[in-house]
Amino acid sequence: MVDRSDIIIGIDAGTSVIKAVAFDLSGRQIACASARNNYVTGDDGSASQSLDQTWLDCVFALQKLGSRVEGLAARTAAIAVTGQGDGTWLVGQGNKPVGDAWLWLDARAAPTVRRLSAQTSDRPRFEATGTGLNTCQQGAQMAHMDGTSPELLERAEVALHCKDWLYLNLTDVRATDPSEASFTFGNFRTRQYDDAVIEALGLRHRRHLLPTIVEGTEVTHPLSPAAADSTGLLAGTPVCLGYVDMVMTALGAGVWTGSGNAACSTVGSTGVHMVAKRAGDVHLNSERTGYVIALPVPDMVTQVQTNMSATLNIDWILKIAADLMSELGHDVGHADLVARIDGWLTKSRPGALLYHPYISEAGERGPFVNADARAGFIGLSSRHGFADMVRAVVEGLGMATRDCYAAMGPLPAELRLTGGAARSKSLRAVLGASVNAPIRVSSREEAGAGGAAMMAAVAIGAYKSMDDCIKDWVTPLLGEAEAPDAELARRYDAMFPAYVKARKALAPVWDDLARQHLATNTTQPGGGTTRDAVPAPGGV
Repeated sequence: MVDRSDIIIGIDAGTSVIKAVAFDLSGRQIACASARNNYVTGDDGSASQSLDQTWLDCVFALQKLGSRVEGLAARTAAIAVTGQGDGTWLVGQGNKPVGDAWLWLDARAAPTVRRLSAQTSDRPRFEATGTGLNTCQQGAQMAHMDGTSPELLERAEVALHCKDWLYLNLTDVRATDPSEASFTFGNFRTRQYDDAVIEALGLRHRRHLLPTIVEGTEVTHPLSPAAADSTGLLAGTPVCLGYVDMVMTALGAGVWTGSGNAACSTVGSTGVHMVAKRAGDVHLNSERTGYVIALPVPDMVTQVQTNMSATLNIDWILKIAADLMSELGHDVGHADLVARIDGWLTKSRPGALLYHPYISEAGERGPFVNADARAGFIGLSSRHGFADMVRAVVEGLGMATRDCYAAMGPLPAELRLTGGAARSKSLRAVLGASVNAPIRVSSREEAGAGGAAMMAAVAIGAYKSMDDCIKDWVTPLLGEAEAPDAELARRYDAMFPAYVKARKALAPVWDDLARQHLATNTTQPGGGTTRDAVPAPGGV
């Protein structure tokens, strides 16, 4: 039996998959285990997830990892946890859940977001947080609960996020991290709660529900005996509370390596687009959109724009094809259709159609916020075929990526890419040409868990600083730069203004459709459905 402490476990609790990943102290990935989990959606815009089941899934992933790594318990020097961001995970007496969590996908708070965004107090709130108000966020969701179902908040003792809930189960400590605390209820410059922000959300009387803020690179808590019994790990093992999964994934994939004007996009089920900056260099836009999220590096933050849906759009159009073929008696798997994407792109002409990739029922949040935004094709004619539509969907992801970076300042000089799209050469080519920048892909397999494990490595003293850790864990894993295709970039430069003009012009149409949908639902009651989410490495 090996008895040296030479492993850090990173836990990444995404929307659909919880992963437990073992790394050695120099950043080499040793093994990975995962567990799937489900969330439930309803016609009212709800998207919820069981807290208890999420913890059981985490335990399962850790036990599974233990079966794959000899002597894991004795070898574990630290555990770090990150997870899906936003959402509201209410916990009450005895650390028991108060109902199911409201996920970041939940759209029920849309009326409250509209009301709060129209108030003059929202601009100071935005100036402090650097974050546009949207239905994903805990602040908006709690404000909506306060007005529509206050009994939920009355029964709660603390309002947590996903990773905070797992940290509570691991350590018996109620806490959150500086990233989620500051972009939801605080100030990104101080990384602390801000009373003016809490007041702007109408939640001053709920301030007691906000947990203590813990800096995971400096403070850890021991694994509790109960958690040790459940997971098979050793009681007392240091546990690090990581930052939100968006920045953990970006950190692991290279958003910050000391060089300026490099950016990182995580293109999985959602699209997360980030630029690392000094806090004093952040310039906030007049539209009050995006996020500013602290990095676990002194005075460094990430400016962020996020798409509600990225590769979910591709999954949607492939499902349309699969359903049609199934009706004709030809059952095909998702992987079979994914393998055909390159061929469809080859058979189609770049820029022939416009597609806005707002397929999520929660609308869009970057670089604009509109819960009623919906996907659509523009320019279809009888000459277009399925291959043209597939290309348009892929190019829509590229246009959405550019739209997000354009809202944060100059386009990046280099784009580091992670997520599902990073594995596809065709998708990389479209993304690179869309922002007209070379792409580098990290060979880090699990960037989210890796970013969290990096925080633990600093916390236990394996590295003196995060910058020192990055030199070993991140920089050597960045691949060679892939230059953008000049002709494709020229086409997309010409295409982008039409993309933006069209999505602005469509806003009144989306409003009309939403009103019609609301009127229909008030007379025709609907029920909820259970949905298996598509795995999204480092998803929000």
